[in-house]
Amino acid sequence: GERDRKMTIMLTPFMSCSAKIPIYAMFSAAFFPDHAALCMIALYVTGIVVGILVALVFKTTRFRGKPIPFVMELPNYRMPSPTSVLRLMWEKARDFIQRAFTIIFVSTIVIWFLQTFDIRFNVVADSADSILANIGRLLAPVFAPLGFSDWRAATALITGITAKEAVVSTLEVLLGGGALSSLFPTVLSAAAFLVFTLLYTPCFAAIAAVRRETGSIKSTVALVALQCGVAWLCGMLVYQIGGLLF
Repeated sequence: GERDRKMTIMLTPFMSCSAKIPIYAMFSAAFFPDHAALCMIALYVTGIVVGILVALVFKTTRFRGKPIPFVMELPNYRMPSPTSVLRLMWEKARDFIQRAFTIIFVSTIVIWFLQTFDIRFNVVADSADSILANIGRLLAPVFAPLGFSDWRAATALITGITAKEAVVSTLEVLLGGGALSSLFPTVLSAAAFLVFTLLYTPCFAAIAAVRRETGSIKSTVALVALQCGVAWLCGMLVYQIGGLLF
């Protein structure tokens, strides 16, 4: 039913995607070298648990009522015809091209512009002087309760909205060969960053898909805000409660 479809759209982004694996690998090798596999498994499980908890909250608030029984009639198995295969290939390719040359393309240009120019629109020699770096400095205090308040970490999270792999490349560029420990002084702060990266809003392509499925900009913005809020809360709990226990 429509109720279940909307709930699925809102909960799916909490599940970890393959694009986040480079982030997990980078931080696991730096902060959890002896338990890297366990760390990555824990992140996947955390995403599932948070998704279930948010679903339970939705069931008692926005999506109250009895669920509609799910019934799906499966067609007979047949060898697909070349025409139907080609049609499906074209539809998938067209959908990707439309997204690549709209949301993804525009967002990439915006991030490139913010990384390349300063507030006076002069080309910067050092990315630390860019508009994006200044935005990162404004947002950095927001992450202080999570144990990291360096502008470079905030900047990496901003570029991660274009594609999650960009978090790794941005950190490598901004660190200039330095150690991650200069941004994350404790293991708990690194864990909080990982949890935030796991749960905060996915890439622009995923946001565009949500916009297309819901047909509402308001619902899409609300979902992005919800994900960022849940990510911040969970990251803060990891750092603060971990600090009390350890």
